[in-house]
Amino acid sequence: MNATAYPTTPTGWTTVERHSIGPFVTHVTYQHPDGGTVEWSSRSHRKHASRLSRVRRRELVHWAPHRASWWIAVLFAAGSTCFLIAPIPAFLRLVGPVADGVVFFVGSLLFTTAAALQWLETINANRGPTQASGRLKVLTFEPGRIDWWSCGVQLLGTLFFNATTFRALQTGLDSPSYDRLVWRPDALGSICFLVSGYLAYVEVTGHLLGRPRRTLEYAIAAVNLLGCVAFGVSAVASYVIPTTGNERNLAAVNTFTALGALCFLIGAILLLPEGARAAPARQPSQP
Repeated sequence: MNATAYPTTPTGWTTVERHSIGPFVTHVTYQHPDGGTVEWSSRSHRKHASRLSRVRRRELVHWAPHRASWWIAVLFAAGSTCFLIAPIPAFLRLVGPVADGVVFFVGSLLFTTAAALQWLETINANRGPTQASGRLKVLTFEPGRIDWWSCGVQLLGTLFFNATTFRALQTGLDSPSYDRLVWRPDALGSICFLVSGYLAYVEVTGHLLGRPRRTLEYAIAAVNLLGCVAFGVSAVASYVIPTTGNERNLAAVNTFTALGALCFLIGAILLLPEGARAAPARQPSQP
């Protein structure tokens, strides 16, 4: 078998069908030597065949701290909650601009922690349906994997959000609009999220403009992409604020920031049952 390909085809197995988007393999149907078939998909594989997120028997959906996938869901949910409540004007008036800025910054740190765990989960996935991963890896170069790009670009985007939320704490108090707009999604972070969200969507649909099916992983990819779009709209709208202070644009910034965070929160909650599912079983051969 080719040890450098991804996914690696086990010895004696046959590729029946293979779906790719450019250089990225998203879905493969294998035939086992005994005649049975195995369905492989990029997202399902990295979520269930990573040494950091393997499912134990009889584990609880909402309590599985031994799995990285559980922590990813919890941390993304907590970070999304911060970004959901912080743009709400009533919350800003209640706690004040400094505390509100801290909520944004804490939310960005939670996002980065979750994204870093997701990166580790991804690069420590098995190389193929049967080949177990070796030692723990913290950095790899695998540009032929769509999940490598999606998770890596998302992690980069969270770092941009770390920088801008921290800068808001340092300089925002001197801004006359600080009491109305504490933080806005910056352009670079929003672009990273859009690219990452779109790649994750393509990963599950298998098409550049594919329509999502009624499955859990499709729902997660779709709602997260919607959240990325909302953050992007907020970033565009915010560029009018410093020069005009337009209240309508100000409301759009806060609304779309909160809407994006709500989408991310829904996606994070859906990660809990997705991560608790066992890996897909092999289909038996037909008599």
